[in-house]
Amino acid sequence: MKTINAVIFILFLSLSHTLYASETSLLLEDEKNTVSVFENTVKSVVNVTNIKKARRSYFDYDATDIPVGAGTGFVWDKSGHIITNFHVIEGGDSFLITFHGDKKQYKAELVGKVSNKDVAVLKLIERPKNLYPIKVGESKILKVGQKTMAIGNPFGLDHTITSGIISALERKIMGIGNVKIYGMIQTDASINPGNSGGPLLNSRGELIGMNTVIYSKSGSSAGIGFAVPVAIIKRVVPDLIKNGKVTRPGIGIGPASEYQKSRLGIKKGIVVIYVDPNGGAGKAGIQGFTRDQYGRHYSGDIILSIDKKNVDTIDDIYHVLEKYNVGDIVKAEVLRNGKIIIKEIKLIPIKDD
Repeated sequence: MKTINAVIFILFLSLSHTLYASETSLLLEDEKNTVSVFENTVKSVVNVTNIKKARRSYFDYDATDIPVGAGTGFVWDKSGHIITNFHVIEGGDSFLITFHGDKKQYKAELVGKVSNKDVAVLKLIERPKNLYPIKVGESKILKVGQKTMAIGNPFGLDHTITSGIISALERKIMGIGNVKIYGMIQTDASINPGNSGGPLLNSRGELIGMNTVIYSKSGSSAGIGFAVPVAIIKRVVPDLIKNGKVTRPGIGIGPASEYQKSRLGIKKGIVVIYVDPNGGAGKAGIQGFTRDQYGRHYSGDIILSIDKKNVDTIDDIYHVLEKYNVGDIVKAEVLRNGKIIIKEIKLIPIKDD
């Protein structure tokens, strides 16, 4: 009897395999690729729920946990770190993570975030039995026109996949920290509310970016979505995991705003308002705005370029300096009292919030 049952079981497996192979053979190669990427990646993608404690009234002494937002994230490593957008977890007191095919909600805590890159790292307080870190690719070798896929939780519909192409590269998009994020990937893969923080994948199922922004008057996908390139994620995440903050190189100045520059009638360069005396710029002799004993104001230095790269906005200086390391020496072209001088500035560590 056992032998008969074994034979029946083997025949059943063989038939199932044959049917699956037959169904698969009917798919186009591009469809097979999409199916394969989804099946091999979906366990790495999670739903992130942002929880905030709130009191229903002034006399309510017991705060209630209220979901205030949801988005997507992905597993970074087997230690339980989850990567998502900063704007997904902004203002949250605690976070709940759910996995594909698992109804349990797992608690997570914030490890670190960098708002001007819209990146945040959570860590699972409790974990499922198995974790499947996402495969990490490269964004420096991307080509316009190549296939992209996005997995996320649009409108609460968990683990949805959409596909498209890379529409453009090196876009400059304003981030939540009011500083432009450079090098953004533009894709026409449908990205909707809830997709934020989810992975943008190539045809090998590798992470090439994190879905972040859509351009749409209706709030729904209009074929123009943007993703933070994986190169940025790979640069900031290890720092966030280790220190809870990102250390970037800076020169130690307080620049004038665009409004202040306009009032001063200055169009080019970074107008220096404040100089940290212990920073690289201060030690190099860069001067900020000053005021004499009679209350008269004197304009400070205007930094025109750093290592021959023009800097006109705070975005420019962020972008130029992020390619350097703390301790590097840069040459700044400075306009002072109508004359151009060169100052060598040693880059100092600056902590991003």
